[in-house]
Amino acid sequence: MINKALQFSSDVLGQFLKNRLSLDEDKVVLNNLIEGNGSLPEINRNKVVISLINIEKETLRPFYVRSEKLSNGNFADQSPSERYNLDLLISANFDSYNESLRFLGAVIQFFQVNTSLDAAFSSAIPAGLTRLEFEIEKISYRDMQSLWTAMGAKYQPSVIYKMRLVTIQGNEAKGFTTAVTAASNNVSA
Repeated sequence: MINKALQFSSDVLGQFLKNRLSLDEDKVVLNNLIEGNGSLPEINRNKVVISLINIEKETLRPFYVRSEKLSNGNFADQSPSERYNLDLLISANFDSYNESLRFLGAVIQFFQVNTSLDAAFSSAIPAGLTRLEFEIEKISYRDMQSLWTAMGAKYQPSVIYKMRLVTIQGNEAKGFTTAVTAASNNVSA
């Protein structure tokens, strides 16, 4: 589900940039900033790069539904679904600094206009996803410097967004509960 959520968001952002900036080619890629061997991925050149930098479990209990109604009226007891928040680093990796700033400005504009993506926004939202919410993350200069240093990369103009509420459900039944089909009024005198 994480990959579907990230790929869908990447595709929608890419289409927005193509429309907003009158582009012929897609300029958004979902990728690492640095390869395992320390080299820069060529695919990132002159692109907006979306990288997953953190996963955090949402702990609000109202999301945890334990039963699913079956077509025969009974209920399947399941492990509760879990929801996660994903921190995304969105960096503008262009040869020209001015071009990096132009694309980063358009990315921020996209998320300002689209604080959430759901089926009402796009019928192409992948099955299993209902709504993705986005919120800019406030990060200090020191924390940003530490992040880029930890990744082993040279700083590029970038912003961090939190993608909220990606649901993970294994759909494994732990047991079944029979539905109540009739009420009885047996009263002993």
